[in-house]
Amino acid sequence: MSTSRQKVKDLKLLGHALCLDFANTVDWRGSTREESLHDYEDLLVWSRHAGALTQEQAQGLSRRARRDPSAAQDAYSRAIALREALYRTFSALSGGRPTNPDDLARLNEVLSESLGRMRLVPKNEGLVLTWPEAESALDLVAWVVARSAADLLTSDRLGRVHECVGENCGWLFLDTSKNHSRRWCDMADCGNRAKARRNYARKRGLLKAQAGGPR
Repeated sequence: MSTSRQKVKDLKLLGHALCLDFANTVDWRGSTREESLHDYEDLLVWSRHAGALTQEQAQGLSRRARRDPSAAQDAYSRAIALREALYRTFSALSGGRPTNPDDLARLNEVLSESLGRMRLVPKNEGLVLTWPEAESALDLVAWVVARSAADLLTSDRLGRVHECVGENCGWLFLDTSKNHSRRWCDMADCGNRAKARRNYARKRGLLKAQAGGPR
C-alpha cells in the first residue's frame, strides 16, 4: 500500500459525525495545509475507513474509476469542493458567523442530486432509505457525506459543533462530553501542545521576573 493510502487509513476520526470527519481530511487549515485525499482512490479508502461505504461498494467504485479515470477525477474534484463548503459552513456556524450562500448552494446541489436517486427498500423487517440503483455512481461518497451534513445541520446537535481551539488546527468535532466543555479535537494532540505552550510561557515569565528582581 502506498504511503498516501496508509495515511488515509490512519486518519483519526474525531468528529463524531461523518461530515465532520470528511472536513477533517485536511490538517492545519490555519497555516500550511496538509491534504490527505490526493485522488479518487484516496477518497474510496477514506470512505471505507470512516464507514461511509461498504467494502463491496468501494470495490465496485474502484473498478468503475479504473475504467473511466477522467470521470473519477471529476467526481473527486466535486467531493473536495463539497468538503471545503462543509468546512466553511460548520466553521462559520460554530463561531457565530453567517454562512456563505455559495457554500449552501453547493451542498444543496449535491443533496438535490442524491435525494433524487434515493429509494425506500426493504431491510430485515423494515425499510431503509438508500441508493439501490447508484452502486456505480462515482459521486456516491459525496452523496453519503451530504446527507450526513444535512442531518446534522437540521438537528438539535448543531450547537455542539465546535472548531478545535488548537493553533492553526481547524478540525471540527461534535462535543459529546457531559458538560459540553471539549475544546480540542484531541487532548492527546492539540490539547497537549496547548498545555506545553502554556507551561513554556509560564516558565519564561518566571525567568523574566527573576532576572528583573533584586540582585
